[in-house]
Amino acid sequence: MEDFTRIPGVGERLRRQIPAGTRQVVVVYGDHKDSPNSTLVLYQKRGPLWQQSGRWPSHNGKRGWTTNHQEGDERSPVGVFTLSGAGGLLEDPGTRLPYTQDDEAFVSLYPGDEAHRHDFDYVIAIDYNRVPGTRPDDPTRPLGRSKGGGIWLHLDHGDGTLGCISVPRTAMEYLLHTLDPAHKPVIVMGDRATLQL
Repeated sequence: MEDFTRIPGVGERLRRQIPAGTRQVVVVYGDHKDSPNSTLVLYQKRGPLWQQSGRWPSHNGKRGWTTNHQEGDERSPVGVFTLSGAGGLLEDPGTRLPYTQDDEAFVSLYPGDEAHRHDFDYVIAIDYNRVPGTRPDDPTRPLGRSKGGGIWLHLDHGDGTLGCISVPRTAMEYLLHTLDPAHKPVIVMGDRATLQL
């Protein structure tokens, strides 16, 4: 495992937004501002160094990334967001995050489409335009409905999303078992060029 004094590919502007005391950072490196393809990496702080502890292919919004996310734009919001809750169709796999299991709240947006049947088996809420610590499906939108919401980490279906970040099941299970509220986990996400600013 490689150790770093700074998280690779994350510039000063976003680095300053990572809360003091954060010891777990999920970084989503988008291939390009208009691409749905990305790579998700988990870094954990050990002493003064950030250590990479997992790396997986991922997908983001079908139309790429935006610094001004709007409902329905099919782009993922760029930024630093806390990770404060999880849930899904399946029972809690043993995560330290508050977990909501609900057969009705986490149904596929594409009923009948086999490719999307397992999207929400497990989700981790990304605290973009939501009240941190609430259920992932909480409809409250502090910035207003036009700014979108319901941005989650969820299981991958092999293509871009409506704005969420999707990962393989192995990645989701690892994140659910590893992320710890005591370490103040956050996600830093965006296309590689914007992340470096």
